[in-house]
Amino acid sequence: MHQTAATPPPAEGEDQPFLALERELSVFLRRARATSGEMAREVHPELEPAAYGLLVRLADAGRQRATDLAAYFGVGKATMSRQLRALDELGLVARTPDPADGRASLVDLTAEGRARFARVREARRAEYVRRLEGWDRGEIGELARLLRQLNTSLGG
Repeated sequence: MHQTAATPPPAEGEDQPFLALERELSVFLRRARATSGEMAREVHPELEPAAYGLLVRLADAGRQRATDLAAYFGVGKATMSRQLRALDELGLVARTPDPADGRASLVDLTAEGRARFARVREARRAEYVRRLEGWDRGEIGELARLLRQLNTSLGG
């Protein structure tokens, strides 16, 4: 990264927390990608790992426009369209006309998509409970809060 006159270089050791964050996020993201792949295959053998996050968002936030999903995940409309088309072809999501704008459509989980996703999500939740049994529930809540804060800060 280029340092400008307005941004002095960090003092010795001052950027260590950021380097530690980068290191831990790199490990976390690599493991998360592998886990997303496993969970996606459990929902449907042909489901792309990246599409699992779409199911999470739709289950949590409900039906919404593809453009809103693309903005939420920070991906282009073409990428989102391709992923949604694949989910639609697998029978996991469906589009309905947006009552606020007849030119647009809303995407939501189908009953089949909701049932498959709920089964996998419950298995994942049980796995978290098992693996984090030594953690204080307050620490787990704090971690979730900090990750949400990080996602908001990095969301652009």
